[in-house]
Amino acid sequence: MINLVRLREQFTSEGILIAFNGAFSHSLIEELGNAAKSYLELEQIKPQTIIDVFAVYIEQTQNVKNYSRVRKLRECKRDTALVVISYTGGEYRICSGNYIHGDDVPDLSERLREIESLDKTGLRQLYKKQLRRETPPGATGAGVGLIDMARRAIAPMVYEFHREDDQFQFFTLEARVAGG
Repeated sequence: MINLVRLREQFTSEGILIAFNGAFSHSLIEELGNAAKSYLELEQIKPQTIIDVFAVYIEQTQNVKNYSRVRKLRECKRDTALVVISYTGGEYRICSGNYIHGDDVPDLSERLREIESLDKTGLRQLYKKQLRRETPPGATGAGVGLIDMARRAIAPMVYEFHREDDQFQFFTLEARVAGG
């Protein structure tokens, strides 16, 4: 039997409000997002905090879903992902984790390092520049998602890559949003 008491204790000690492990779909992302939003509203959290948490959650889960679809991860049974929203130390942490092809790690690492090196003004300028760029054929968006998360975050995003095998790595990303 799964030890739900121990799992509940871990969730409580780490301030985990919502956690999901599995394949993402549009309807699932929407339902979990609405549940998180409703919970925050019941807790009478500041509207801007709710917007920031929800926006980061949506961006992370959409990135995972779109990547999985474009890279056809379902075909190789690597389409499962994690998303966790927690509250500790006066801040919300929105975390996601998913498999990515090892070939994609260098470009993603470079993009994250670029974003990490910028202050709020630099992030705003990069965001505007990215919006003005022509969207490449086959792109799933304007490419501003990571930038938007960094703009909403109160500290640099934390990320890591864990090598799973010769072909895949497990990518985790955490953004922290001020509690309210």
